Amino acid sequence: MSSFMPAANQNTNPNKSFEVAEPPNDSISSLSFSPKANHLVATSWDNQVRCWEIQHSGQNLASTPKGMISHDHPALCSTWKDDGATVFSGGCDKQAKMWSLATNQTMTVAVHDAPIKDMAWIPELNLLVTGSLDKTVKYWDTRQQSPAHTQQLPERCYALSVKQSLMVVGTADRNIIIFHLQQPQNELKRIVSPLKFQTRCVAAFPDQQGFLVGSIEGRVGVHHLDEQQSSKNFTFKCHREGNEIYSVNSLNFHPVHHTFATAGSDGSFNFWDKDSKQRLKAMQRCSQPIPCSTFNHDGSIYAYAVCYDWSKGAENHNPAAAKNHIFLHLPQESEVKAKPRVSTGRK
Repeated sequence: MSSFMPAANQNTNPNKSFEVAEPPNDSISSLSFSPKANHLVATSWDNQVRCWEIQHSGQNLASTPKGMISHDHPALCSTWKDDGATVFSGGCDKQAKMWSLATNQTMTVAVHDAPIKDMAWIPELNLLVTGSLDKTVKYWDTRQQSPAHTQQLPERCYALSVKQSLMVVGTADRNIIIFHLQQPQNELKRIVSPLKFQTRCVAAFPDQQGFLVGSIEGRVGVHHLDEQQSSKNFTFKCHREGNEIYSVNSLNFHPVHHTFATAGSDGSFNFWDKDSKQRLKAMQRCSQPIPCSTFNHDGSIYAYAVCYDWSKGAENHNPAAAKNHIFLHLPQESEVKAKPRVSTGRK
């Protein structure tokens, strides 16, 4: 497996995407858009959490830095409250912070015994959920110091995804644990990932009927929860170049069309339709990995980071030469709208 680009491809921005101003000083670990407006948040290994306002008019984009807060150690994950005015972030300092953009005040709202790897806001419960390498997920009423509930996991949490009442948690040892958030203290289901290698990312279906899982081995699994729908389950290869195999780092469903994007350490992002089992659009590869990505609230903007992904460790990272970019792509309808599969007479 690899995570280095071919020497021939030195173009950081081959898709001619718009570049966000004043990016982080180190690799970007997460991107998340406000559910209400075009405000973009990025967390970084430089310990910072940054917010930009994105102006979008037709094919024109502009970005204005809005603010920044700091963690004591690298920040790994972020999410927004459904009010669109409050940001949560977590990371290697084992804490989650709540940042009010209106007042620029921050407070610690969650604590774990190990780094917080992923998080989500649950509007229906008015709770923050945090997943940690301490083998727990915890639910937090941000007005209380103690968690509303602590759920033990079989292994370290690598990724989680919430869609209304469905939560999908991916852990070490390829465990996928499903929760129905009306009863968050009970596991609904536990399965072994359909992929043979370590889980990197998960995404709950918009209709809550299943999930996507991406692995370090350039492969995505499409899995339905109802066993009567198991004939619709499949896996597919992606983010590969010849014999080089790259990690799938990010899975994002389009909020309108319910197609999805994958982004990987090969430096590319692609748009897919799981129902017709086809790739809608393959984008040009950037010269560095894409560690994270996200759609805005109406799917008119796709944000992705281009930077070192730390897969080769510190010895292969040169901070002085490393460049960190956040790009914005405006998806064409043909790239993200599902279309009927055209039969070619072959499987």
